[in-house]
Amino acid sequence: MDYQRTIKAVPTWALCYIINGDSEGISEEETAEINQWLTDLKIDIVSPITDSEGNWSPYFKAYPIFGKGAEVVDCNILMRK
Repeated sequence: MDYQRTIKAVPTWALCYIINGDSEGISEEETAEINQWLTDLKIDIVSPITDSEGNWSPYFKAYPIFGKGAEVVDCNILMRK
């Protein structure tokens, strides 16, 4: 299978659901929005970029890839072509 790798700023509030499938604390609408994004782009892996100690570097983005303005973290994204 052919893959493409990119880096995207993903809202931190969505990472527990994207990585672990834990939807606690997010609405059904937000879950549907995340699922649509994952499906539309054929995303298989979302992995936050960390420093040498395993820490994220979150920052605010007014227009993230989905949802309202939020704290985001840069993530490696692996998607099928």
